[in-house]
Amino acid sequence: MSASRMPHLARLLGAFVAVSVGLGLVGAGLAIPFAGASGGAAKSTAQGFNDLDDEFTTNPLAQQSKIYSADDKLLATPYDANRIVVPLKEISPWMRKAQMAIEDSRFYEHGGIDVRGTLRAMVSNTTSGETQGGSSITQQYVKLMQIEKAKREDDQEGIASATEQTYSRKLQELKFALNVEKTHTKDQILTSYLNLALYGDQAYGVEAAAQHFFSKPAEDLNIAESATLAGVVQSPSRLNIRTNPEEVQERRDVVLDRMAQLGMIDASQAKSSKAKDVEDMLKISKSEGGTCSKAADPYFCNYVISYLKQMPELGPNPDARMQTVNTAGLKIKTTLRRDWQKELQGDLTERVPEGTDKFGAAGALVEPGTGKVRAIGQTSKYKIGLEKASTKYSEQAWSVPAQYGGTNGFAIGSTAKMYALVAALEKGMPLESDIDAPSAGVKNPHLFSPSDFQKKCTTEDPTWAVSNDYQIGGTLSLAEMTKKSINTAFAQLASDVGSCNIPKVMAKMGLADGYGLPYGLTYSGGEKVKDNYAISNLVLGSDSTSPLQLASSYATLAAGGKYCPPNPIESITTANGTKMKIDPPPCKQVIDKDVARGVTQLLEGPLESGGTAAGNDLDKGRQAAGKTGTTDNHKQSWFAGYTPQLSTAIWVGSPIREYDMDGITLGGEYYEQVFGGTIAAPIWQDIMNEASEDMDKESFKKPSEEIVKGDLRDIPDVIGEGPTQAEEALEKAGFKPKEGSQVNSTTQAGAVASTEPEGEALKGATVTYHLSNGVAPYTPPPSTTQAPAAPPPASPTTQAPAALPPSSTSRSTSRSTPRSTSTPSSRSSSPSSTSSSPTTSARSSSSASSSSAPRVERSPRSTRSGRSSSGTKSN
Repeated sequence: MSASRMPHLARLLGAFVAVSVGLGLVGAGLAIPFAGASGGAAKSTAQGFNDLDDEFTTNPLAQQSKIYSADDKLLATPYDANRIVVPLKEISPWMRKAQMAIEDSRFYEHGGIDVRGTLRAMVSNTTSGETQGGSSITQQYVKLMQIEKAKREDDQEGIASATEQTYSRKLQELKFALNVEKTHTKDQILTSYLNLALYGDQAYGVEAAAQHFFSKPAEDLNIAESATLAGVVQSPSRLNIRTNPEEVQERRDVVLDRMAQLGMIDASQAKSSKAKDVEDMLKISKSEGGTCSKAADPYFCNYVISYLKQMPELGPNPDARMQTVNTAGLKIKTTLRRDWQKELQGDLTERVPEGTDKFGAAGALVEPGTGKVRAIGQTSKYKIGLEKASTKYSEQAWSVPAQYGGTNGFAIGSTAKMYALVAALEKGMPLESDIDAPSAGVKNPHLFSPSDFQKKCTTEDPTWAVSNDYQIGGTLSLAEMTKKSINTAFAQLASDVGSCNIPKVMAKMGLADGYGLPYGLTYSGGEKVKDNYAISNLVLGSDSTSPLQLASSYATLAAGGKYCPPNPIESITTANGTKMKIDPPPCKQVIDKDVARGVTQLLEGPLESGGTAAGNDLDKGRQAAGKTGTTDNHKQSWFAGYTPQLSTAIWVGSPIREYDMDGITLGGEYYEQVFGGTIAAPIWQDIMNEASEDMDKESFKKPSEEIVKGDLRDIPDVIGEGPTQAEEALEKAGFKPKEGSQVNSTTQAGAVASTEPEGEALKGATVTYHLSNGVAPYTPPPSTTQAPAAPPPASPTTQAPAALPPSSTSRSTSRSTPRSTSTPSSRSSSPSSTSSSPTTSARSSSSASSSSAPRVERSPRSTRSGRSSSGTKSN
């Protein structure tokens, strides 16, 4: 030993013995193995020991949280430290004995400091330069708890201080150990130690270690398993049971010999336990969690973890919330229906198998009226650390938005048309309305101009070209154009109801892009432009979103106009069994119930005969509604639909780089072209039938007559009144008054002579009133001659004159008056028959558009397997 170290050791030993004697830990006559510490020096150092801090505080142990499905199936166990805290009664007696045998055999006898062991270690460490353990279990518990506290606070200096090899640190540890012995029972100390210690492979505490290495709880550990675990605490990194079983076995046998020496086991028990090879004893658990990569449903696990990071109940910021999740031992019950998840995964991969080159599929199931996320799935396999994602492997979830570990999503095509229908009904347009749709086909699109739409919700190109999959146009009912997904009709509808009303509907129904920005915004310089929308996005779904967002938005209709943000959390329970108070995102009534019912009635059409998703109706006559969607060149396809109890969105397309889905084979099935009704709708049908099997068969509520036929109101009789009084009466009745031309009438000059229309009209309609010019209409005198006889009937060979061709320069706009209602064209007081009559506004047939030409979907043809093999697309 160097001379420089002798005086320091002497002072420490002297102080230690003096303190020990003073505390009654050792007898006053204990001999020190060498001289050198004077009484004064020892007394001085002992006083310094007494001045050390003795207030030892503890934190709750960091332990793994557990994430469960709605039916209490374990999904994942997120943790910083893989620890499961258990009481002493749930730890095998063999484990307790083995740990004490090798670490502190006099644990229940001493007062927190094993004086003999400590003196032996201090002398050995100083004289030999080697580190030898001499700490009691109480001292080790103090050290482990200091490290644990520093880790929880991310205190690197604290970690270093708790592990430094200095005698000052050792003395402070001794002082804390004495305090712990005063405030804790021996059983409490042993329990805490066994829950704190690291046993290798990031398994903290004996319960996590038993489950990890032997796939059993700690209370079931036998002698050999207990000795194996107890032996590795000395150096868990080097003595790794999984990677270094030979050296671990040698150490285990040392523990068994010590147990036999102390009489804890007999010789035969020691012998039989030694006969077992450690490697043969191992049964490593493969599904204990830790990260989502080990979870049963990794994509859902990642979604839940991302969602938890945004819950204020768990902490002030995402980092603090994540620490709570990883260390607080929470029981997190999710909304996931594991059975539906498995069914969804099977349905997706049946038609779009895992690893399919270029193409993939994903889906989401949401409960209307609550927002509970019941299942998400996709056809790729979960894999972390990828340099580049592919259709086969992906860490990102295709079914959820980017803020929850997903992507920006995919263009939604004609599923966007639902929002135009909501906007139309909110504006008072009845279900029985007709739209005057511009005629267009595949190769001759109709050109809409920017002026056809409201500013900020139009096209920035000179024209916007909209095509249909076949030549169609003219008067179409809302029901027919929805059933057949006629693009030009919906473009005209957007013009008629005001295109800027559509993004307002989208926003309140929860539709956003995958980054959380308003859906439908235009791009400039690679970024979205605030408050400036592209008409192609609003009408034909050229912007992107995720299946979860679309399913949640469509669920608004199923819930009678109530939007509930998607939520994967059912409840959270703390480690001590207390249910945490959490505030789920609130639901909000965003659409009138009657409007929601009316739109639902229209959306039943696509699933009916002749609809774009015909043949995909649900079993046993269960009512359902939905909409297909397909983008240009069949790159992305969708079906979003719902029953009163469940809303589901299915996407099929190209997730990485866009490819046309023309002439492709998926799942052994050849498809000439892929549309929303071709693959997505049959997948939707399968999962909806499976998930709905045990549900009551509920029907949609019918919309009111007002929604069906419109808010028809009587036009007040204003004949003979002045223009001011007439306008007041018309406005009070809910109409927009408009002064027309003067007419010949027996009514006083300047008074109202007639209105157009008369009788009744829809609320908000324009009623034109005509003022009298004071000139009585000319009445021809009665004829005094007999009228000529009627001509004989035309001969069979006589042809009727050809009908005049319709005007090629103008066409009236949408008719919102119900087709079943017939009213006289005007009310008047003997107006002249020569008076002029106002006409409806005309729309140029050469209106505008962009270079892309969206098409309309038609009912798909079925293949032998019942799947759609062909259809037509619609953006």
